[in-house]
Amino acid sequence: MTLQKKMLSALLAMAFTVTGLSLPGQPIASAAASTAQSSAANQVIAVGMKYIHTPYKFGSSSKTTRTFDCSSFVQRVYKTIGIQLPRSSRQQSKVGTTVSKSNLQVGDLIFFRSYGSKSNRITHVAIYAGNNKILHTYGKPGVTFSTFRGTSWEKRFVTAKRVL
Repeated sequence: MTLQKKMLSALLAMAFTVTGLSLPGQPIASAAASTAQSSAANQVIAVGMKYIHTPYKFGSSSKTTRTFDCSSFVQRVYKTIGIQLPRSSRQQSKVGTTVSKSNLQVGDLIFFRSYGSKSNRITHVAIYAGNNKILHTYGKPGVTFSTFRGTSWEKRFVTAKRVL
């Protein structure tokens, strides 16, 4: 391929990207944001997986990775990819954009009430990992994946937030 053809090919590729022609019907800003969100979401899950089976300890310090409670785990995972979140699950539930249960995407935060509670007081947070799984920590086994839909976790659902 001649240098001129290479340059023309590169310029056409740039023009398609800038104008959004490479993704019909979708503005380029939206496509770029979607790609960035997907990459960040994958990073969130990869970081979280490094801590699988790290023991749960209620009130665990946000300065340690030897133990976690649900919100310190979420805070640590997001901090690792450059996103600062508040310390408690209730505070975390006030950050980001609300998303419905039916529109969950990998990396979204899901907030829960206590088992058997009728109130919507948030007591737990998890990260949606896709494929009907949540990544979180509680009791034994510590940091783990759990099934979401069709379980008590879904019954305890209060809200979800997108922070990516």
